[in-house]
Amino acid sequence: MEEGVRYPLGFKSSGVACGIKKGGKKDLALIYSEAPAVVAGVFTRNKVKAPPVVLDMERVKGGCCRAIVINSGNANACTGGRGMRDADTMSAVAARSLGIDKESVLVSSTGVIGAFLPMGRIKSYIPAAVDTLSPCGWGGAAEAIMTTDTRSKLAVEEGRIGGKTVRILGIAKGAGMIAPDMATMLAFIVTDMAIGKFALRSALKSAVDVSFNRITVDGDSSTNDTVLLLANGLAGNGKPGVKDGSFRVFKGMLERLCTRLAHMIVRDGEGATKFVEIEVGGARTESDAQRTARVIANSLLVKTAFFGEDANWGRIVAAVGRSGADIEPDKIGIYFDGVPVVRAGTATGKEGEVADIMKRKEIKLKVDLKLGKKSAVIWTTDLSYDYVRINASYRS
Repeated sequence: MEEGVRYPLGFKSSGVACGIKKGGKKDLALIYSEAPAVVAGVFTRNKVKAPPVVLDMERVKGGCCRAIVINSGNANACTGGRGMRDADTMSAVAARSLGIDKESVLVSSTGVIGAFLPMGRIKSYIPAAVDTLSPCGWGGAAEAIMTTDTRSKLAVEEGRIGGKTVRILGIAKGAGMIAPDMATMLAFIVTDMAIGKFALRSALKSAVDVSFNRITVDGDSSTNDTVLLLANGLAGNGKPGVKDGSFRVFKGMLERLCTRLAHMIVRDGEGATKFVEIEVGGARTESDAQRTARVIANSLLVKTAFFGEDANWGRIVAAVGRSGADIEPDKIGIYFDGVPVVRAGTATGKEGEVADIMKRKEIKLKVDLKLGKKSAVIWTTDLSYDYVRINASYRS
């Protein structure tokens, strides 16, 4: 946690080990709001949705939430009716332990697909998660939601809105199965901002679009992707409308927080050795810019070239050409950290200058289509031997 930054008012969290993961690692997290909170959510677009996602999508329609219970190590996905009953039971046990309504408890799971939850363990340890709730428990909660992550992910934003100090805190997990269209990950965000349901949903959608929907590690999306945002209003500011300056300040804070978390996910990408920003500019439409950037970012040949520290721009041009975007090949420019390797569709002879750039841990690739004024950015990683090793043995 950044020195001097305080937590949002009225929220507590915890993380405990209930035995889903090996080695006594924390695998059960709980987030609790002392006051009823307005809630907004964004969920996976994968047509195969895990029971916790199905349950949460229905419950967030009510607009109110008091708690979220999360397990890692088991996704409770493709588990049929039993999986739905288990998700509901998790919420019921947490609600009973907290003394709140079951419908105000949301559930999230992450891990191996296709296995039933060890409900005996989960039910036994939810009371322990309740007993250890603390305003300073966010580090434990962030640790408890990890799967193949190598480090926990937590960020805080603070600002003045309506004459009051407002804080936003978020934790996230994600390292593999990361792709745009709701990156495969979990994120849980809390704020003491006073804000209405419609405005909160609008702010979250905007923040997700410019952050979690702009990252990719391997192009895969999953069954459990969830972002939840709770606002309990304890900061005491006046509720802003979506056209108010206060709303714009809050939205900016939320976008910065989500972008920080998104970058943490990419930097922790499975086996990643490089953080790569891909910007496509000069497009006729934003859709063309986004489509082109995503195809480049997800190209296995481009990603392995970054790992091999090879400025193989031919692979980039090929990706641009198959993106489906409107292009003119003889206008394309390609730049590595500002050094042009392609102008007007042909080589500049500067690949020698790029050799040292390719050894950097963070690289910016820019593709200029030179057809318009629209642009888009995607953040991604290289693809290493370790990615194959991690995912080949994920269940063993």
